[in-house]
Amino acid sequence: MPEAPLPREKSMVFEIVKFTILALLIVTPFRFFVAQPFIVSGASMEPTFDPKEYLVIDELSYRFDRPQRGDVVIFRYPLDPSTFFIKRVVALPGETIRFERGVMRITAEDGTEITIEEPYAQGSMRTTPDQETTLHDDEYFVMGDNRAASSDSRTWGPLQEKYIIGRAYARLFPFTDIGLLPGEHRY
Repeated sequence: MPEAPLPREKSMVFEIVKFTILALLIVTPFRFFVAQPFIVSGASMEPTFDPKEYLVIDELSYRFDRPQRGDVVIFRYPLDPSTFFIKRVVALPGETIRFERGVMRITAEDGTEITIEEPYAQGSMRTTPDQETTLHDDEYFVMGDNRAASSDSRTWGPLQEKYIIGRAYARLFPFTDIGLLPGEHRY
């Protein structure tokens, strides 16, 4: 004897449940291992990023390549890993960064010295006393673009690579500023 077809209502509920499970199986790994949303809070990255901007963070790229100078990274604050920060990478592992009378100079491991010009930076570079920091193989020097309003490596020291979550990949809000790799700068 042939089976009676399922009533239309049961069939629709089954399809909705199946679709939901399939969507979760696809979206969940993507959300936790590839990209995640991030809402900017605070003024430390103005004018590059304003508070309440909605970003998508690329969590995958740094599993294959290291952050580069000029990348905008999102990381766990080393002094309170439950808090997330957004800053710009200005010095790389093994480099020495030096502030002298408001000018930022970087000496690479091979002895090459460069003076960093930062068209995106807001505020005076004189927001820190003269200082020099040499980075270890797993450390980065990160700073906010709004120097006067940023708690960054000048205050709490170099950022260890293990705290970096990813880089700003896309700005989705405000709609007038939608774009890929927002704020990224190459020297």
